[in-house]
Amino acid sequence: MAAARLRSAAAVAIATAIPTAAARPPLLRLPALLPVPGAARLRLSSCRIPPPRGAAAAMSSLSSATAEHEAGAWYAVPGLSLREHRFAVPLDHSSPDEGAAITVFAREVVAAGKEEASLPYLLYLQGGPGFESPRPMEAGGWLKKACEDHRVVLLDQRGTGLSTPLTASSLSQITSPAKQVEYLKHFRADNIVKDAEFIRIRLVPDAKPWTVLGQSYGGFCAVTYLSFAPEGLKSVLLTGGLPPLGEPCTAQTVYRACFKMVQQQNEKYYKRYPQDIQVIHEIVRYLSESEGGGVLLPSGGRLTPKMLQCLGLAGLGSGGGFERLHYLLERVWDPVLVPGAKRSISYYFLKEFDMWLGFDQNPLYALLHESIYCEGSSSRWSAEKIRSEYESLFDPIKATEEGRPVYFTGEMVFPCMFDEIHALRDLKEAAHLLAEKEDWPPLYDVSKLNNNKVPVAAAIYYEDMYVNFNIAKETASQIAGIRLWVTNEYMHSGIRDGGSHVFEHLMGLLNGKKPLF
Repeated sequence: MAAARLRSAAAVAIATAIPTAAARPPLLRLPALLPVPGAARLRLSSCRIPPPRGAAAAMSSLSSATAEHEAGAWYAVPGLSLREHRFAVPLDHSSPDEGAAITVFAREVVAAGKEEASLPYLLYLQGGPGFESPRPMEAGGWLKKACEDHRVVLLDQRGTGLSTPLTASSLSQITSPAKQVEYLKHFRADNIVKDAEFIRIRLVPDAKPWTVLGQSYGGFCAVTYLSFAPEGLKSVLLTGGLPPLGEPCTAQTVYRACFKMVQQQNEKYYKRYPQDIQVIHEIVRYLSESEGGGVLLPSGGRLTPKMLQCLGLAGLGSGGGFERLHYLLERVWDPVLVPGAKRSISYYFLKEFDMWLGFDQNPLYALLHESIYCEGSSSRWSAEKIRSEYESLFDPIKATEEGRPVYFTGEMVFPCMFDEIHALRDLKEAAHLLAEKEDWPPLYDVSKLNNNKVPVAAAIYYEDMYVNFNIAKETASQIAGIRLWVTNEYMHSGIRDGGSHVFEHLMGLLNGKKPLF
């Protein structure tokens, strides 16, 4: 959920300890639909869950339909060897004999020199929804530690990275909002898990179970995995990724809890940087007095007081986020070079604002963010509704007029984003249809979780702004046998900020190195 490029721009939920080539690498694009060579329709019924087919059947299927899986040659970065895998999977796993196929991309990673070693597999599920897996530049952080004993698979979840990415431009190929919704409904955790099982059967020798490490929304997916395909799991590690359970739509519960935590983070931020109270007041006045109530962004969108508050998504909830936000605000104004010249917001600030949000490159996050909380019910813009309950605190213009700190918002998607963010405008009607959609399939099976047999270890961060601590604890109580590590040493970005320690601690909970009491 929270999670990958949206926050790697300002480094939050999706963040990992793996160095990247740049803070925001461009997305690589594939066609929206990938035809399967030599076949009008994809015939891969093996991917239904439950249960997966046995290894022999999987290998037979692979040999008869080589287009299902293509593996590249090994290549190297410092300390690691990597190879790329592409799988042709059904868009709709429930009807694999009909409709389109998409590409799902995964990168296999081992420590240098261990290419042929017999190692257990570990699947990494990134945060989001809608963000690709990390692009390793060298051995470091949790990945280096994991590769000591595992063969790691970095999965680009469907719709991200190289897995038939859904971008504003690729979605424009779908001619109506209703058809866009029909397509987008296949990009939640249930189908991500089915993709993972499809890959496991074809990639892991003898189709053995693997370990899954889920960060943030990747943890939500892992709990879906525990619910519907536990036979594919050897063990599960969760970092800030325990989803809410028990209601047809848990979004309002989540946002009500998160607004309280966001309020606390704002209070802490302004205690650290009280000078920024006045800076934000000046920006809000400038924007509200500008024509149309905002200023044009380099992306073609518009910066308004409400959009300004969205900086809290990346600035309030991660290690170092306060500092990045403060230093961004230092550069908000152009210098006045000529006496009497009109004051203006700097291009530097406007460009950085665009990059902090990142919705233009990853619209899937904005489109599906509330839908990840829905099972047989609609979200109906839950964050907007709960915000109205806190409007006296979060109204930027009123706070400025009264001399109070303007509070930033957190991990929430609001309808105004589809007006003010240029790349989302053509997806506005689809977003409204998704907000009203009620027939979402189940994501979790509480009875299965109550009788879970898969070893599970979870890091719960006490001051997590994105996955509420109390909700996470309640969910943990529903997963039989789970072992918890509750800590305030890290925020939601623990897998990035202390990945080696976090990974080692969770593995210790599973392998007996950390005693039960």
